[in-house]
Amino acid sequence: MKIGIDVMGGDYAPLATIKGAILAQQELSSGDTIVLFGDKTRIESIFGELNADISLFDVVHCSEVIEMGEHPTKAISQKQDSSISKAFHYLKNKEIDGLCSAGNTGAMLVGAMYSVNSIPGVIRPCTSASLPKENGGTGLLLDVGTNPDAKPDVLYQFAIIGNLYAQQVLKIKNPRIALLSIGEEEGKGNLQTQAVYSLMKGTTDFEFVGNIESRDLFKDKADVIICDGFVGNVVLKQVEGMYRMIVKRGFKDEFFDRMNYENHGGTPILGINSTVIIGHGISNDIAIKNMILQTKNIQSSKLISKIKKAFSQ
Repeated sequence: MKIGIDVMGGDYAPLATIKGAILAQQELSSGDTIVLFGDKTRIESIFGELNADISLFDVVHCSEVIEMGEHPTKAISQKQDSSISKAFHYLKNKEIDGLCSAGNTGAMLVGAMYSVNSIPGVIRPCTSASLPKENGGTGLLLDVGTNPDAKPDVLYQFAIIGNLYAQQVLKIKNPRIALLSIGEEEGKGNLQTQAVYSLMKGTTDFEFVGNIESRDLFKDKADVIICDGFVGNVVLKQVEGMYRMIVKRGFKDEFFDRMNYENHGGTPILGINSTVIIGHGISNDIAIKNMILQTKNIQSSKLISKIKKAFSQ
């Protein structure tokens, strides 16, 4: 398997991304190759400083960089030789099997939509986040920012995608799907959640267990929790803020350590024709390593082919 990484993406790139790639390479199998997209001269210089073996990697030279604050659509179209644009070209032509980056999130989303495209039948791709459970398990929250204003049929599709992700990646045999709302009763929530509830009630596409309140996100009441991107992003940022406060106060606990973004690497764009992972802009070498390993894990799970099959039916 060939895993591409945008070496120039992230607040601490390219040093952190190269260090992370070196760490990941040590954990991958002999049949896997990490492909580094970025300024070849800078890449070679950093490998020299780290006294690391660059021959273990493939390097694709890119003369341009899409900066974090640039307009995504303009940057993708105007900077064809940027690390993100070139990496998506390789992904589209199947010269790499998966791609990850901690760079410009908007550019990664635009690149994914215009190069590998959505899976036929998927109205809107989405992004997800892992949630630690009190019992040691892992839950899934989606969408977490891609679709701030999602219609009921889009949220229903998120449930189908999340159900397959939980089965294929999290290895949960019969995932329980819940809808995030302001009350557990069927009639609670705004017009959107009430409409989604009516779509999910009685479905045979997945096991719908009803509404869940935000205070129960970390309990073992559901495996996949559905919401629109606005609500999901608010929840995700609140969890990140809570974790930072816990760390700042010197509190050490195994459960809260699982909230650390470094341990998850990034979030996959779900509903497109390839494996694409978006990492946090402040990713350090550990986060980069886990982002690369996550790319390998999702690609190996055959998740995309399962989603294609589900929507073709």
